[in-house]
Amino acid sequence: MVIGFLGPEGTHSEAAAMWLNERMGRRSELRAFPDIFSAIQAVENGEIESALVPVENSIEGAVNVTLDTLAQSENISVVREVVWDVSNYLMGRNPSAEITAIYSHPQPLAQCRRFLKDHYPNARLIATASTAEAARIVSSPGAGRGGAAAICTARAGAINGLVTIAEDIQDSNSNKTKFYELRRSRAAELPMDEAGTALIIFQIDGAKSGALYEVLGELAKRKVNMTRIESRPPREGMAGFYVFFVDIEIERGRSREPVDEAIAAIRERSLWVKELGRYPKIEARQ
Repeated sequence: MVIGFLGPEGTHSEAAAMWLNERMGRRSELRAFPDIFSAIQAVENGEIESALVPVENSIEGAVNVTLDTLAQSENISVVREVVWDVSNYLMGRNPSAEITAIYSHPQPLAQCRRFLKDHYPNARLIATASTAEAARIVSSPGAGRGGAAAICTARAGAINGLVTIAEDIQDSNSNKTKFYELRRSRAAELPMDEAGTALIIFQIDGAKSGALYEVLGELAKRKVNMTRIESRPPREGMAGFYVFFVDIEIERGRSREPVDEAIAAIRERSLWVKELGRYPKIEARQ
């Protein structure tokens, strides 16, 4: 089995994939991809069996490329959710040099906004495809005489010969990223004695007054708990029409009939609905 992740080596995605491999007792090959879209497409095309991709950060919110790609995909299921504690490190070639440029993925740059404003208000912030790519750039001779630094994982810095300038620089110590493990095959049904989440994606007629209210009312009238909702404009660009992503709580030991009925009713009130799976949530213990 091959599990894809956002590469290169040293990203939080790789760390979470390595942990999941061990947690599930697997000996799967891990394969790095240059971006999240490529990893998801590799699963959909059958190139790899599975991918672990970030979907939401507790500080910075949704990872839009993941949501948009899932909305467009036809053969993808979510088989489990992994919640990962995120620690961000500021690393560079020379810890005593004046830092004039800081590289990282847009999410960590946003997660560390307060630290950067307080300590490096004049440094240029440069977005990269991943935290590991940021570490690679800073380690290269073209990065200047030590005036560049990366926000990355400790592993990414070590791989690229960088040293720690500051650690745990995120604005909140409860910084967590939620990952989805994706597969082409349909996720197995949750056992009755296990809690979890059902993920549905749907599009409503934005020109119809109260359309979203009516959809969410189908959950409320059946006492089905919605734990998250996100909206994205459709890729077709139709003004006033939105795609919604809703997490529905599946309670341990409770009949699944209210969830089934609610989703069926939402189907009748939406332009289209996709259910991407009913899956367990795993809190990573690092």
